[in-house]
Amino acid sequence: MNNNKHPEYQYLDLLRKVYEEGEEQVDKGTGVKTYSAFGAQIRFDLSEGFPLLTTKKVYWNGVLQELYWFLSGQNNIKYLVDNNVHIWDDYPYKIYKEKTGNDESKDEFIEKIKNDSVFAAANGVLPRIYGELWRKWPSTDGRAIDQLAWVVDELRKDPDAHNTLVTSWNPQYLYSMAQPGEASKFPICHNLYQLNIKKGKVCLQLYQRSADMFLGVPFNIASYALLAIIIAKILGREPGEYIHTFGDFHIYENHREQVKEQLSREPKLFPQVSIEGDITLDSFSPSQVKLEGYDPHPPIKAELSVVGGFNPKLHS
Repeated sequence: MNNNKHPEYQYLDLLRKVYEEGEEQVDKGTGVKTYSAFGAQIRFDLSEGFPLLTTKKVYWNGVLQELYWFLSGQNNIKYLVDNNVHIWDDYPYKIYKEKTGNDESKDEFIEKIKNDSVFAAANGVLPRIYGELWRKWPSTDGRAIDQLAWVVDELRKDPDAHNTLVTSWNPQYLYSMAQPGEASKFPICHNLYQLNIKKGKVCLQLYQRSADMFLGVPFNIASYALLAIIIAKILGREPGEYIHTFGDFHIYENHREQVKEQLSREPKLFPQVSIEGDITLDSFSPSQVKLEGYDPHPPIKAELSVVGGFNPKLHS
């Protein structure tokens, strides 16, 4: 990449690649078509701005609240619903309909999650979602392992550590590797990240095995870049690089017009993010994060495709 080129073009170039050259593939569970490629990497120097994409407005409150949901180890969407974040509504709603056969609308389901704590406790849970696995990994001896707290402690004791990884990929509960009835109903997509200290700064690399380039990836970039900044703050260091490594990256057939619109736009200056006050993993609050100078192009709306994950036709 030309060093004078706006860093957002790394993302836009991959988006263009799958728009123009992506191989047509079909999700076996839903019949939804994607245009796909395999294997890529983008890098952002967090000292030069926060990579919240500017060629369309990214839902910042959703990024912030979802990351807090992960960091606090929660697995019930009620916290997100209460904070007007609805990016995870579809999967528990789908599970609820499959379990009960109830034909109530998603809006009715979400109203119950919001206003009925008993209903939310029974139907708002997404077991073994990211935050639960980061902070409460279920071990074979009955312990709940806090992977992220271990990473922070390890980097404090050994800044040269090469072993500080957090994984959300638990084969015991995935696809046909799971026991009957125990498979997760939703896909784990951004499944592994590693922290590393280089030149005194905290760097983070994400491996994302499946990447929805139009809807999901702008969100994922911002979320994990912010995670790097938070961990750096906890460790009393500066953030370094955020590296995003892709397995299968793709766009959905019903997003092609939106992608074309985004590719016609020129990137603007990245904003800045700061964190006020002292924080720990357990004391961090979204209210401490300040975003400044974000002036993106207007949002581009598109429908979420609820695909992937456990497929009874393939995995029973």
